[in-house]
This record gives sequence, structure tokens and C-alpha cells, in this order.
Amino acid sequence: MGQRTSKSDVADQGALPHIRFSASEEGPPRYSTHQFDTSGQRQDFAHLELPPTIVVSDLDGRQELRRSSIYSTIDLVPQLELYANSLQGRQSRGRPSLETLRRAFDDAESGNHTDDSGVSGVEVTDSGHDESQSPKEEKGPVRFGWVTGVMMRCMLNIWGVILFLRLSWITSQAGILLTWLIILLSVVVTSVTALSVSAIATNGRVSSGGAYFMISRTLGPEMGGPIGVVFSFANALACALNTVGFAETIRDLLQEFDIVMVDQTNDVRIVGVITVTVLLLISVAGMEWESKTQIVFFLVLMVAFTNYFVGTLIPASPEKKAKGIFNYRSEIFISNLLPDWRGPDGSFFKIFAIFFPSAIGILSGANISGDLKDPATAIPKGTLMAIFWTTVSYLAVSVTIGSCVVRDASGRLNDSLTGNVSDSCDTLGCSLGWNFTECIQSQSCEFGLANSTKVLGQVSGFYYLTTAGVIAASLSSALSFLVSAPKVFQCLCRDNIYPYIGFFAKGYGKNDEPLRAYLLCYFIALAFILIAELNIIAALISNFFLCSYALINFSCFHASITNSPGWRPSFHYYSKWTALFGAVISVVLMLLLTWWAALSTFCIIFFLLGYVAYSKPKVNWGTSVQAGTYNMALSYSVSLSGVEDHVKNFRPQCLVLTGPPNQRPALVDFVGSFTKHISLMICGDILMQDRQTRPQNATDCLVKWLNKRKVRSFYAPFTADNLRSGARHLLQASGLGKLKPNTLVLGFKTNWRESSSESLEDYISTIYDTFDSNYCLCILRMMDGLDISDQFDCEVFTLLPPPPLCDAVDAVSDGKPNEQIKTVFQNDQGKKTIDVYWIADDGGLTLLVPYLLTRRKRWRQCKVRVFISGDEHSMEEGRKEMISLLKRFRLDFHDVIVMTDSEKAPLTKNVSRFEDTVTPFRLKDEQQDDTLPQELRQRSPGKISDKELEAFRLKSERKVRLNEIIRRNSQNTALILVSLPVPQSDCPSALYMAWLDTLTCGLHCPTVLIRGNQQNVLTFYCQ
Repeated sequence: MGQRTSKSDVADQGALPHIRFSASEEGPPRYSTHQFDTSGQRQDFAHLELPPTIVVSDLDGRQELRRSSIYSTIDLVPQLELYANSLQGRQSRGRPSLETLRRAFDDAESGNHTDDSGVSGVEVTDSGHDESQSPKEEKGPVRFGWVTGVMMRCMLNIWGVILFLRLSWITSQAGILLTWLIILLSVVVTSVTALSVSAIATNGRVSSGGAYFMISRTLGPEMGGPIGVVFSFANALACALNTVGFAETIRDLLQEFDIVMVDQTNDVRIVGVITVTVLLLISVAGMEWESKTQIVFFLVLMVAFTNYFVGTLIPASPEKKAKGIFNYRSEIFISNLLPDWRGPDGSFFKIFAIFFPSAIGILSGANISGDLKDPATAIPKGTLMAIFWTTVSYLAVSVTIGSCVVRDASGRLNDSLTGNVSDSCDTLGCSLGWNFTECIQSQSCEFGLANSTKVLGQVSGFYYLTTAGVIAASLSSALSFLVSAPKVFQCLCRDNIYPYIGFFAKGYGKNDEPLRAYLLCYFIALAFILIAELNIIAALISNFFLCSYALINFSCFHASITNSPGWRPSFHYYSKWTALFGAVISVVLMLLLTWWAALSTFCIIFFLLGYVAYSKPKVNWGTSVQAGTYNMALSYSVSLSGVEDHVKNFRPQCLVLTGPPNQRPALVDFVGSFTKHISLMICGDILMQDRQTRPQNATDCLVKWLNKRKVRSFYAPFTADNLRSGARHLLQASGLGKLKPNTLVLGFKTNWRESSSESLEDYISTIYDTFDSNYCLCILRMMDGLDISDQFDCEVFTLLPPPPLCDAVDAVSDGKPNEQIKTVFQNDQGKKTIDVYWIADDGGLTLLVPYLLTRRKRWRQCKVRVFISGDEHSMEEGRKEMISLLKRFRLDFHDVIVMTDSEKAPLTKNVSRFEDTVTPFRLKDEQQDDTLPQELRQRSPGKISDKELEAFRLKSERKVRLNEIIRRNSQNTALILVSLPVPQSDCPSALYMAWLDTLTCGLHCPTVLIRGNQQNVLTFYCQ
């Protein structure tokens, strides 16, 4: 319906900041190639150069320099700050609105003392001294480049204990060829993921949060939230695993010197607790200290690598040969090319499952994206370079170790062959001068690739340097995971996706360190270190990381196929199909590696996803899901336009003239009860006022109200001079293709007696236009009316300035349950009845609406009664015929009542009341004369002549009689639906309005006057 203007003064919007020009003369600045013209004379256009710079002072007294365009001093030239959501240390800047620019021009035209910016009283001062008054800049937070921040960190994480302790055993099991295949398969997964990470990281500014930030800002909180939880938890567990690996190395090292603190298990716990505590102190000290520690670890690893490769070149001593270590030999290389599966883990996929966790460190740099100088450059370059160099190192170590060491050796010096080779010696060692046949046959060999995990140290030039490399690798990985987990979790907490975790969002210091999240990660890692049984958890960790890889790749794929204009990554070396391949292969690997862990991961993800989908966090990140939804909606709408309408697919698509929806919630709730999840609903708001007085955020606030009320409806405001004009335009222009309204829903005009003749004529003409447009029509009447604005002390629902309007909406939507505006349509209707008075056959809409209502939970127990007209002689026959028709329609309405007394004369008192109703609208005797009806209606619109009243007397009495029947049978029902009489063209507006009033008066339950467009909406045929 229409919307009235607020009586309160509309506050001035878009107040401009205080502006002064960077010039030394008065008035708006004029500029030339030399100096400002202080004489006020006009400069030649050829001398115009750069636009002036203006100094804008905000409410906090801060001053900013902005360069204006050549059109106006307040119309700014393009600059970076206008497109950034926020800048560090200051609030985001905004460009002037169109209203501000237009008002500035109007003020200038009216002769006010204003400059081009529209601000009167411009203070013109010299801004040349502002620089000297600027505060001294403080030292900013520590930021890292792509080498130390990403590449080195990723390389340290990939170079884990698997490289030093398990790669030699993997080479023995799988052979050099399959080991390379395992390494390259892992590299394919990580490289494709790195390409996807690079594309996402270069599509806009990446904040802290790593994988969680990328997934959530691409796929939305539904997928980002679960990944943020499991990824943070996986990093904390990975910290525990690497700490335990370090502790076991220290324990073994102490046992070589016969040092035992308690026992093997408790020694690991003691060393692990001390280690993770020291790592926590390093992390808490700040990213600068953590980075320096990682550099130390990197240097130690470089020394360990050098020590190993030099060791392969040093001639092997007899002690080394006894352990199966020889220098580069072609026969050793050939014998180790092919696989030799041994033990329960002797299969390709089990070996792959053991190796793949070494590749999970590619996100270490992305996880600290908030601490990088330029994440868009550092993440792609650093991650890809780390993958390249670590791949080269893994391939080099596997081929060199496979060329120098045999699979089995005894370690005994007396197994050397001093003479000719005996016939019983047929192993590879025999050709090298050593007989390991005895230990091979008895399976008691303790050395060689297949039996010892310390082969790399034994091959190296100095054994304990390799041990130092193992220690550096495990500690660097543990430290990296201990830093990554809190950073990711802090970003998740700040987004408020899950409850009760906001406590960990607080940051400290110039680097915004998440100290609380550090402590949480520390205690999680500490708990699993003390458990000391991490085999099951290790499988979950690999699946958590693979799940993250799958979603990162899918994020890149989904963002690419949606063709969103906002997807413009500066990194172009990716493909949406390789991203899809990476997502699929990651899921396949999850199932192949550990199927039960994969299923557990899926269950956790779906549970967390379900919570986010249910809670619907209030975030808008412009995700690819939104772009995909738009594409799907557009595609389906266009494809639907080419499909002809069919009666089986008819849906009441409603245009509801609500005015501001929060002003008539009962009308909104009624229509939403039978259209939600079924058909289209549009709340039309006809604004009979100047649009400039309407707050800019009024539409957003009313849409917010609809969403909070869980009403699935569009909101369509339209400016018009009157109700009829606005409704006519909405009837023609609303909708898109087949998604177009076919039913108009109005509220009953309860104040029609007090309204002006123009207002009444406007309302009735809207009904006429509806039928002329071949639309269905519903009119809802409630005993207490529909407009609830008078229930508030202030003008809540009128158009106030933006803050009061939004506050009013929040007051209605966010209030306590007893303050929420609740209507009868939101209550459980119980076992009441829905009475349908099907007086005229309109195509079936009168029956379809109550059927749709009974499909709702609140109306499900209601019993529908159908009243039809008939006579006593054929009452039973008419009833059976109607029941048969309803059964064919499959409506499950079995209670049919035949009104045999509808033709009787109404009571005299009710007729008298009807005549009293229309008396104020009757023409006086001297007005009637012999004037033609058309001329009389033009002279006195809405009035009823005696001739017209007498001509429609019988119809009027039938309306009175029908109301008597309705009041007698339907006093305690949940809802009444009555067939709406179609107005004749010669029926006066006041008389027709009196009929509608008479039909629905005296009823204490909601009443709907409903009429279809005389076309079938129900059918019992299959085609």
C-alpha cells in the first residue's frame, strides 16, 4: 500500500566535512602554470594545469590531502584510498555521494556563499605548514619478504623427519623409479594446490588467516568455517607430532650414551614438554625472533645436506662397507631401481601414505599472510620456489642413496670376502667384496636401506651433523605449526562464525600477536604430547590437510567457472581444470590413504558446516558462491522464459501492497504462509512522496526486517502520485520473465468511510485495474486492522533519517521475544477450521490457497470446510458432486456444507445497517435530476444515486444474507475465505466498497476476499 510521510523534520543527510583549500588567497582556488590569481580575474584556459589539492578535516580533527577533479573541488580524482576498505592506522576514505555533488551545485546556483564542494564558509588557509605538525611515525610491525617469509618457511616444513629417517626405507621398498613416482605424484598435488593458492592470493589483498581466509572469502563461511576449525586443530596436532619426533631423536641420542631419565615413554614426554614450552616462548617473543630461529634451523639443514652429499663422495671405510654403504656403484643403482615390497606396509599406496605427510607444509607461508610485506607476490613466488627446490632435494637424495647403499647388510667386518667369491654367495654384496647372505637368509640384517632408518647419517661425512639436521627439521616444523595454528584460529575467531571463541581473537603488540590463541595451541599440543600415542591422530592430520587442499583447489575452480567480474587474479599460470583435478585427486587420496580417517574428516566437516548453515553468520565477503547463485538464477530465469505455462505448475505469485513491510506484518505473514519455498512474493511499497526525502538505507533496512522475520520476499519500492498509479506500474513492471506476479494482495481499507472520495476511488480503481490486467486478487481484513504503526510511542515506521529507521527495524527484529511484533499467522492454529465459501467458480484459486496453508506446520492440523450454495431438494446430490470434484483435485477436503438458505431475505436490522452505511454516499434529490449516470459519476465520483441503489438492491441483500450465514457458521475458525464479487463497470465505488465491508463485518478471525482470474489453476488430468 501507500506510505505516508513522517511528520518529523527529515534530518540533513550526508553532512560534509570541513574543507579548506591549499591556497593563500580567498575563495575557491584558481590555478595556472605560475601562481594563483589574487586579482580575481579569469585565467586563460591554456594555463590550467593540475586541479587543486584540498585539505579535509574530519570530526576527529585529522587532516587529509585530497586532489579534486577538474569538474568540482569536491569531486575527487581516482585514488587508491577510495577503493580500500580500510588502511592501517586510519579510517577508510569515501568519495562524495551523488546527492552531495548535486546539492553543492544547487547551493551554488541559489547564490549561497559556497564553493564547488557545496560547503559554505570555506576556510582558506595555507597548508604548507601541515607537514611540520605531523606526528613522528612509530616503528611499524615486522613484515617479511618472499624468501624468509614464505620460501624458507615452506622448505623447512617440507624437509621434515621423513627426509632423514624414512626416505631411505621408502627407496628400499619402492625402488628408485617408484620412489620418484611417489615424490612426483605428491608434487603434482602440492603444485596444483600452490597454483590455486597463488591465484586466490593475487585476487585482492590477503589478510591473516592462511587457508581459512582464502577458502572462506571464496566459498563463504559455510565452507571456510569448518576448514578454519579443523585446519587450526591439525596445525596444533602437527606441532605435537613434530615435537614428539624431536623428543624421540633426543631419547635415541641419549641412549647411545647410556643416558635414561625415567624410561623410554616418559623420556619422550619430558623432552617434548620442555621443547614445546621453549617453542612457545620463542613464538610469544614475536615473529621477528621466530623468523631468526627459523633462519638458524635453515642454516643447520643446509650444513646437514652438504655433509650428506660430501659423504657420498668420500671413499667408504670398511666399517661403512660392512653396513652396506659403498660409493656410487652402477650395480647398486640397477639393483635398487625396481621395488622390493616387504612386510605389512609393502604396497604402493601404503608407502605413498607414509611419504605424503612430508608435503603438507606448502601452506606455511600462506598461514602467516598477515605478516608478509606483499602477500600477493610473496605467496606465489615463495611457495612455488619452495616446492621446486624441495622436490629437487628429495629426488637427489633418493637417487644418491639408492646408488650408494645396498638393501641388506650385517654390519659385521668379518663378512668381507678376501679371496675368490664362493659359490654360495650370490647376493649383490658378493660382487662388492662382502658376503651378507647369512643375515639375508635369516632376515637378521640390521643395516642397509631396508633395515636401518639412520642410513643418511651413516652415509654422511659426520654422523652427528645429520642428527642435527633431523633436530632442526623437526623443531622448525613444530615451530612453524605452532605459529600457524594461532594465526589461523585468530582470524576465525574475529569473524564470529562460531560462538564462545571470540576470547581468542584479541591480538597484542605491533604485530597483533594472538597470545591467547598461542596458549590454547600450546595446551592442545601439550595434551597430545603427554598421551604419546599419536598414530591414529597422524592419519587424521594428513586427511585434514588434504581436505584443505581439496577445498582450496575447488575454491579456485568455482571462482573461475562463475565468470564473476571480481575474479581477476594477477597470477595467470593456473587453470580451472587443473584446480578441479587437484580437488578430485585430494579427495581420492584421502580415501586411499586412510579411509576411516577420511570418513571421520567428512563427518566433522559436515557437522561444522551444518551449524554455520543453520546460524547464518552476518557476513558478506562477495564469495564465488554468490556469483554462482546469480549465474544459476539468471540462466534458469532465461530458460524458463521459453517454457509455456501449464496448469499443473501454477503457483500463486503474489504482489503484496504492504507499504513498508514492517508496518503491516500480518499481511506479510499471511502471504508468506502459503508462498514460502513455493512461489514468488514481492512486497510493493508505493511512495507517494519525493524520493529525495527517503533515507538511502531505507530499502536495506526493510529487507533486513524481512530476512530477520524469515519471510522469503522481494521488496520493491516505487514512487507514484497515488495508489492506483503505483499499483498499475507495479502490475506491469514487477517480476522477471516467468517469475512475474499473477496475484495482487491488498489490505482492506478499514477507514473507507472517513476517506476522501479521491482516496476511495483510488482504492476501488486499483481493484478494477487488477481484474483488467487479468490478475487474481486477495483482500485481507482483520478485526483490529493491519497497520500497527499506532502501537508505538514514536513514528517508528515512517520515513525518518537513516539511524532512527534502522534502529526501529532493529527494535522490531532484535528485540526480546515479548517485544517482537507477532501476528496471528505466526501462531500454531491447532485443530481449528479453515472455512471456504466457494460462492463463484474462479478457476480454483479459492481452494488452492487453503490447501497450500495446510501444508504448513502451523496449519497442518486445521480442517478445511467448503461451503457451497444449493437448495434443499438437491442438497445431497450437490454435496456428493462437490466431494467427487475435490477428490479428483486430490485436495483432501471432505467436509462439504451446502447452504440452502442463501436465497432467503436477510434480517431487517442488518439491511438497515447496510443502508446506514451507504447513506453518507448517496446523492441528494436536487443532485440527481435527469442527469445521465456517466455525467453524474464524473460530477460526483463515488456517490450512489437512488436509481443505482435500487438497481443493485437484490445483490446488496445477498451480500447481507451471506454475511449472516458466515457469522453463524464461522465465528471460531482460524481463517475465512470468501469468493470476492467481481465489480460491474456501472457499479459505484462506494456501493462496491460497502459490499466488501458488509461481507466481512462482525467477524473476529482473519477474513480473505479472494478471486481468481477465471482460468483453471486446478486440474485432475495428468497432461
